[in-house]
Amino acid sequence: MGAKLLCLFLVSALVAYYIYTPIPEDIEEPWKVMLITASFRAMGHLAEVADQLGLMHYMEGLMLLTTAEYVAPTSDENVTVTDTEFSNVAVRLYLPRRTSDGLRRAVIYFHGGGWCVGSAGMKPYDHLTRWTSNMLNAVVVSVNYRLAPKYHFPIQFEDVYSVTKFFLQSSVLSQYGVDPDRICVAGDSAGGNLAAAVAQQLLEDSEVKTKLKAQALLYPALQTLDLNLPSYQENEHKPILPKSLMVKFWSEYFTSDSSLREAMASNRHVPVESSHLFQFVNWSNLLPEELKKDHVYTSPTYGSSELAQKYPGFLDTRAAPLLASDAQLRGLPLAYVLTCEHDVLRDDGVMYAERLRAAGVPVTHDHAKDAFHGAMMFVLSPAELAVGHRLLNRYIEWLNENL
Repeated sequence: MGAKLLCLFLVSALVAYYIYTPIPEDIEEPWKVMLITASFRAMGHLAEVADQLGLMHYMEGLMLLTTAEYVAPTSDENVTVTDTEFSNVAVRLYLPRRTSDGLRRAVIYFHGGGWCVGSAGMKPYDHLTRWTSNMLNAVVVSVNYRLAPKYHFPIQFEDVYSVTKFFLQSSVLSQYGVDPDRICVAGDSAGGNLAAAVAQQLLEDSEVKTKLKAQALLYPALQTLDLNLPSYQENEHKPILPKSLMVKFWSEYFTSDSSLREAMASNRHVPVESSHLFQFVNWSNLLPEELKKDHVYTSPTYGSSELAQKYPGFLDTRAAPLLASDAQLRGLPLAYVLTCEHDVLRDDGVMYAERLRAAGVPVTHDHAKDAFHGAMMFVLSPAELAVGHRLLNRYIEWLNENL
């Protein structure tokens, strides 16, 4: 009996140690967040083991979560849902059943997942886009772009851009009863990156006559140059998206070559000949004082030119929209930018909001001081979080007021 009790105690202690994660005091429902974090960490560890054993790529291991969370396209009394293709790219289409007095609004949505995981059919994304369609009486196109490690940049961008350009055709808008003056691109995390990049690219595309009304960027990843911003330092081990995982996502977006990941992890991947780009991510000029805190800006440490020559994507504005010049930002559609305090990507969004304002773009910047990366996705049981509902409602409110 004594041995069994001892084993039970040891197992319980190990489980408690694994589950326990220090949670910032201002985060609501800390035990829920702790359990969510533990489940994500467990998935990451299993993927790491599978990768080390040669069973599957690390990102393919994480994709198991996407598979487990998949829901089939299911219509309800409010929205008709179908899986189809636009311009040979898979999309999930949401068409409201409620009658409309005139033409409808539309949202083109790009899911998150570090360009490596996720899908429009994941339960949290299906809920988000279905809710958007129903609440706004809007047509929603959720894009299933191709993912790394099988496909690297610029495939993900090209997929979402191709869908957007197809949808913006007058004949397609007419088919779905969409008002050409009330269209928004939106996305979270990597999807926010893609939405920002699409909005920029459309300004330069003379073939596209329909202009976007708005862009909504939810805790977006926007730059690859400085992966040691104050937000990266402060939130290195925070829930859902630790720095190590974000570095993996960034590097895998461009290549499976581990040399880029190692260089990014040490923040020594940008060649000296690209030094002029650092002006666009200089947080000492672009962050408010309350986010600078006690951090001291230091000049970048430059890396090998060879990496940039082999994988130039990480210096491309289509992958890093924050690297666009001031002139490229002028004329962009009005923007909603959501950032979370406890998120390595916090400063990306804050700096972009500041640069957009300086370029004359109307910006609504919501900064959630009690939230972490991906919080909006946790609005369904059993991982239902109050903060997720609050952020989701604020996003819908902004769309309703501005689209």
